[in-house]
Amino acid sequence: MHDVLDDPYRLGHPRKAPHLGRQAFRSFVHFFSYHLFLKRRSRRTVDAAGFRLAVLPTVFDPRRFLTSEFFAAHLGTLDLGGLRVADVGTGSGILALAAARAGAERVLAVDINPNAARAAVENAAANGLADRVAGIGSNLLSAVAPEPLFDLILSSPPSFPGEPRDVADRAWVAGPDYRDIAGLFVQARERLTPGGRMLVLFSSDSDLHRLGALISEAGFAARLVGERSIVLESFVLYELRPV
Repeated sequence: MHDVLDDPYRLGHPRKAPHLGRQAFRSFVHFFSYHLFLKRRSRRTVDAAGFRLAVLPTVFDPRRFLTSEFFAAHLGTLDLGGLRVADVGTGSGILALAAARAGAERVLAVDINPNAARAAVENAAANGLADRVAGIGSNLLSAVAPEPLFDLILSSPPSFPGEPRDVADRAWVAGPDYRDIAGLFVQARERLTPGGRMLVLFSSDSDLHRLGALISEAGFAARLVGERSIVLESFVLYELRPV
């Protein structure tokens, strides 16, 4: 069990808009990341979080971006023995594999990008976890059967609002006003077992006021359970429980 951390990021509370220099820097990082990494048409093989992973074209690369390994490391501190887990927005499948390694009995890796769902299945097999990890192409949980329910739902959704250029860019931006993930928390709330929970990762530069409102409207209470600073921003990990 992790101690509850003070939340200096004030999820759900208004904050000052980032200054113009910060906005310009964020736009530059997005432009650079999209053209150099996200729209990549080649296949790569990387080592991340103790796994050997195939990163298919247009799939989020867990070695280029540090969020996945941070989240996977947190999962490694948990006992997920016997749990049913869903990983929404799985990318390479790294979090689904980390959940299985932490003891989860069954893990469903979900992604709107068909290459990501394919990569998760391939990587599960390559890392000896094919018997516990399955993959499915779905817009959030819309194509996932309502039963059985999940004990734990994981997601590292796109952290920023904005219109995605294509399916690859949906790993970075979530539509204007977070349109493309607005239903995530409602769908997750409906698919959790009694006593179930959700773990979700954002950036400190995300619109945490808006995201906090979506979480609250879906019937969750949130607490900060992990954070990591990378100088210019922090990764912030929240545990959501139904109220």
